[in-house]
Amino acid sequence: MSAAADRLAEPQVLAHTKRALFPAEDDAYAVVDTQFSTDEWRPGHRLESDLLEALAPFNHVRVGGGYPDLVGVRCLESEWLAVDRLGDEPPLVAIEAKGYTTGGVDTERGIVQAYDRLHEANAAYLAAPAAVVSQTDRTLARELNVGILGVTPSGAVEPLEVPRIVGNRTTTEANAIRFQASAQGVTDRSFGLNHPKNYLGYPLAHYADGETATLLETYKVVGAVDEARRGAAFLGLVDDRSGRVDLTPLGQEVVRFALARYGSVRAALETFSDWYRSRKRFVEVAPAWGQLARRIVYQYPATKLLVTELQTAFEDGEPEPSLVDLVCRLHELHPSFTVELFIRGDQAVRRRVLTADGHLRETALEDGAVYHAPTVFQLKAMLYHTGILTSRGAEPHRLEPLEDVWALCEPV
Repeated sequence: MSAAADRLAEPQVLAHTKRALFPAEDDAYAVVDTQFSTDEWRPGHRLESDLLEALAPFNHVRVGGGYPDLVGVRCLESEWLAVDRLGDEPPLVAIEAKGYTTGGVDTERGIVQAYDRLHEANAAYLAAPAAVVSQTDRTLARELNVGILGVTPSGAVEPLEVPRIVGNRTTTEANAIRFQASAQGVTDRSFGLNHPKNYLGYPLAHYADGETATLLETYKVVGAVDEARRGAAFLGLVDDRSGRVDLTPLGQEVVRFALARYGSVRAALETFSDWYRSRKRFVEVAPAWGQLARRIVYQYPATKLLVTELQTAFEDGEPEPSLVDLVCRLHELHPSFTVELFIRGDQAVRRRVLTADGHLRETALEDGAVYHAPTVFQLKAMLYHTGILTSRGAEPHRLEPLEDVWALCEPV
C-alpha cells in the first residue's frame, strides 16, 4: 500500500468508525453530518459512491455547542465504554473525526470538540488515524472523559481510550436520533398500513385464545399480519423487540376497552368485519373505536409535534399549509427531527434535499419521491381516520407536495 493510501482522510476515518460502532444489521441508528454528503471533500479529492453509501444517512444535528461528524444511538459493547449501560436506554454517542490534510491531523482540536458534545451526549469520541495518536492525546482525552478510536488504513478500529457514560439530557435535535433508534422511529418498515383498525385489532387477536394470524384473517381485521404487528409495535401497543410479542400497558388498555364494551375480545373482533375495506372515516363509522384510536395515535411522538406546529400555523394565519410549507416551517424550529420524520434516508435523497450546511433545498421538496411514505401516506391517513387532520395521505409516487394540505379538523 502506498504512503498516500495510508493517509486516511476524514471521510474515510468516519466511514470505518461508523461500520465498526454502528453496523448496518444491528438495532441502532446513526447519521453523519451533511458536510460529508458532497461529491468532493477537498479540491481534487472526490468521494466514491460506496463511501457515501457507508456514511449515509446524512443530517445536521446540533449537540452541545456544534455539529458532530456522527451522532448515533446504540447499546455499545463493553470494549468501547468504561461502563456498558446507562439505565434502560442505549447511549447517545457523538463522534468527531480527524484525518490527514495538508496541515497534518489536528487530534487535539478533535478531542476538545468531542468534549464539548458531552454537554448533551452520553459518550463522545475522537476518531483518527491510529498512527498519529500521541500519548499526550491519550492523557488529554482521559482527563476530559473523551474516548479515542484509532483507525488503521485497512479499516480496523481500535479503542485506544474508552470514556465513561455520563447522564446528560439531550435536546430536541439530539432526541430526533433517539426517536429514530427507538421502536417508534420512522423508517420504511414502520407503518405499512393506513387504517388504525388494523393496528387496534392486533393486540386483541394476540390476547384471544387461538393463533393470532388466523384470528386476524377469520374476523377480516387485516390480511397483512406482519405489517399489522409491526405497526402495532410502532404505536406502542405491543413489544416486538425481544424475540416474542408482548402486550404493552397501552395494548392492555385496548383489551380492557374491548372487554368492557363487548364482554370478550372475540366479540369485539367480530365488529371489525363491518369495517373491512371501508374508506369512510373511522371516527365517523365507529365513533368509540375512533376516539380510542385517536388517543393512541396522539401518544405517538410525531403526532404531538405535528399537531402543535399546525396549531401554531393556524394562529399565524396559515390554516391549510401545503406539505412543502409545513416541512419548511418545521425545519426552522426542529430541523433534525423534521428531516428524520419526512425525508427518506437514502443518501441520494438526503444529498438532494439538504445542503452541506444542513439547509433545505425547497425546490427538491416539490417532488413527492423524496418523502417517507410512512409519514406522508400511512401516518397522515391514520390522523385523518381519527379526526385529527382534514385529509388523508397519499403514496409518494402520487403525491403533489404543493397541493397536499395538512390542516387540523378542530384548531383552537
